[in-house]
Amino acid sequence: MTKTIAVIGALDTKGSDYAFVKQQIEMRGHRVLLINTGVLGEPFFPADVTADQVAIAGGSTLDELRTRMDKSYAMEIMTKGVAIVVKQLYEQGKIDAGFSMGGSNGTMIGTSGLRSLPIGVPKVMVSTVASGDTQPYVGISDIVMIPSVLDVSGLNRISAQIYANAVGTIVGMVETEVPQFQGKPLITATMFGNTTNLVNRCKDLIEDRGYEMLVFHATGTGGKTMDSLIEKGYISAVLEMTTTELADELVGGVLTAGPQRMDAAAKWGIPQVIAPGCLDMVNFWGIETVPKELSNRLLYQWNANVTLMRTNVEENKRLGQILAEKVNRCKGPVAVYIPLRGVSELDAVGKEFWWPEADEALFDSLKKNLDSGVPVFELDCNINDELFAQSVTKTLLELMPL
Repeated sequence: MTKTIAVIGALDTKGSDYAFVKQQIEMRGHRVLLINTGVLGEPFFPADVTADQVAIAGGSTLDELRTRMDKSYAMEIMTKGVAIVVKQLYEQGKIDAGFSMGGSNGTMIGTSGLRSLPIGVPKVMVSTVASGDTQPYVGISDIVMIPSVLDVSGLNRISAQIYANAVGTIVGMVETEVPQFQGKPLITATMFGNTTNLVNRCKDLIEDRGYEMLVFHATGTGGKTMDSLIEKGYISAVLEMTTTELADELVGGVLTAGPQRMDAAAKWGIPQVIAPGCLDMVNFWGIETVPKELSNRLLYQWNANVTLMRTNVEENKRLGQILAEKVNRCKGPVAVYIPLRGVSELDAVGKEFWWPEADEALFDSLKKNLDSGVPVFELDCNINDELFAQSVTKTLLELMPL
């Protein structure tokens, strides 16, 4: 079936590049809907959505942008406008996918449009910054970032190959038939390498009951993505087993999901079972990235690119309070489980992060600050033990409406 791919870009400065992409997509049997975001000059060829239309959607006009000659302001307007335009086109059923190319500015504008498309809708960005930190551009979406290798600045034997490969990617995505899942409501869970055994076992138990379970890696982006799906009404229950993002937010680690983490499920009354999973650790990249003032702390190299720092007694007291505050805001059914023999794979008897005094500070603070009506279950096991998996799963299913 023929699909329509929205192609977003500056048709004034990158016109020949986009002409090639348009030709390649049409050669593969699909339609192109061109959205021009270039404000400097006239487009290389006509667009279906003009730069003026994008600017108007963003709250200005193309004439104003050219008169002001303020690049920062133009970026702001076009970034805002393209997101509105692309969202409207998708909601009107006029596009099936999104594609863009550019340097750092073009990537900022292009990904703004792509992020406005729902998760699962194909979206590809060819970018000069694709090999760096892409989080500001991808956010919590599922944009496929492809390094442009060269600047997006004209056709040559290398750029033509990169563009053709990118077109092959988006065409392959729109032509892929996705199987339809028919099942009970969606349940989400948070997981880390240090809680993998737990969550994998919970997943088996839950799916044996006919539910579908989505597992999110608690890496900042994972927590934000899960919360966004809860906000959009997709999720029926949450197995919040890995709350490590709260530790990164408190101590300054690299995998924070921000201060609003866990607020969505609390606000919407989603049934939850919550555990202090991986609150024994704060995450940094390679060991050389650990701040100098923390270099004397207990560190563990999870791999060459990830360094874990053990949280101490004082940090755990504060984390217990923060987690309790999150739980107390829950408007729906909730239960808290505490694994008395450690909150992670590393926090077990004889392992690197085993520190009973720090764990006790966490557990005591959590219990002290929880509202009296919140049920708390303390189990004499590690968080990854079978008893814990069986218990939290059973309770979550009991909290869910029939």
